[in-house]
Amino acid sequence: MKSGFIGIIGRPNVGKSTLLNAIMGEKIAITTDKPQTTRNTIRGIYTRKEDGEPVAQMCFIDTPGIHKPKNRLGSYMTEIALNTLREVDVVLFMVDSEYEGEGSGDDYILDMLKSTHTPKMLVINKMDKIEPDAFERIYKFYEGLKVFDSIVGTDSKKGENVDVVVSELENLLAEGPMYFPEDMLTDKPERFLVAEIIREKALLYLNDEVPHGVAVEIEKFEELPEITNISALIYCEKESHKKIIIGAGGRKLKGIGKSARLEIEAMLGAKVFLELFVKVKKDWRRSDRMIGNFGYTPSWKTDFRR
Repeated sequence: MKSGFIGIIGRPNVGKSTLLNAIMGEKIAITTDKPQTTRNTIRGIYTRKEDGEPVAQMCFIDTPGIHKPKNRLGSYMTEIALNTLREVDVVLFMVDSEYEGEGSGDDYILDMLKSTHTPKMLVINKMDKIEPDAFERIYKFYEGLKVFDSIVGTDSKKGENVDVVVSELENLLAEGPMYFPEDMLTDKPERFLVAEIIREKALLYLNDEVPHGVAVEIEKFEELPEITNISALIYCEKESHKKIIIGAGGRKLKGIGKSARLEIEAMLGAKVFLELFVKVKKDWRRSDRMIGNFGYTPSWKTDFRR
């Protein structure tokens, strides 16, 4: 039996969460076209079976995109991603374009990868948007660094070559125990997943100015025989942002709520009554206390194998 923990790292918006969801065959991590969507490490648990028996278990850690932080929340997100390198058995580094040169985000990550002895895979994502000649240049550049044990090109949104990624990762893992039950897909609680779905819908509905200042807190999660009652607070940093989130006549908030409710019902397999409220917490991303209250404190000290 092969098993281990795999850290997915890369710059913001290269498709890390999309790849994780494609591997899992389930939506474990929220995805949008806005960078820095992922704030927490999301653990997806993929167990491969042969003849009904588990033969490999891959525990994926989907990290926030590594970027130059502009506030305390950004610092925590980057620290979480970087420290994942020290905790996992395999590092999966994801890119989606050509190397941008010295001082770029990829250069920063590559310097760290060169100093670690952990097995490493490079995934070149969004192949559908890369010309064949450009893909060949990208492949040869990273191959020439002699850093990666395996290099695979994918289009994770369409599922292309995802099976190859899984196979190559399994080859890089050592023999080990089952860390989680074979039918378990994630160790995140339903309340967390519900909050993330609501935040995803808010990101999709809002303009570029507002999304990164949005956080979601579940106030009530009441499971009854006929319906699940959920009440959630959407936090933002400015009164002007609150007005944008609510929208004229409350239409934008209603749209966020309807879209979130439908996905939550599909996830829970139950009818849901969802109430959303908007509250201002001025500059919460600069406050260690508030960041901690929203669950965005660094988590690398947590033993992945406990």
